[in-house]
Amino acid sequence: MPFVIDFWHWWIFAVVLVTIEILAPSFFALWLGIAAFLTGLALLLFPQLGWEYQLMLFAVLSVLSIVMWRHYYLKNPIVSDQPNLNRRGAQYIGRIVTLSAPIADGVGKIKLDDSTWKVRGPDCAAGKKVRITGLDNVVFTVEIID
Repeated sequence: MPFVIDFWHWWIFAVVLVTIEILAPSFFALWLGIAAFLTGLALLLFPQLGWEYQLMLFAVLSVLSIVMWRHYYLKNPIVSDQPNLNRRGAQYIGRIVTLSAPIADGVGKIKLDDSTWKVRGPDCAAGKKVRITGLDNVVFTVEIID
């Protein structure tokens, strides 16, 4: 007797996918879980649906759910009251600091809180005040304050 896929198989698969999303957040398994749930719902409504059509429906719903989420997210990005919370270097942009090492050949160092950071900017002596104007990976761009 051949194995028959029933609607509750799809719902169990949906729960497994959502559980994977909870345990290892990738924001991808969630949409596949939704597609699996909807495929199970379609099978509940149309029990004569063959396994080939079920897989095709699952594939189409998976792609459709991901594309719809992507479209929604691009039009409605998540807004945070602290956008630089996990971007430590970006929190320092605009701050005025004193050079702890001279800028020579465009490269120097500053001390911020408990860390030393590399800086790029016009050559000047240690002890000069500079304003942080940008961040390129882990190197600040600075300008001299007169």
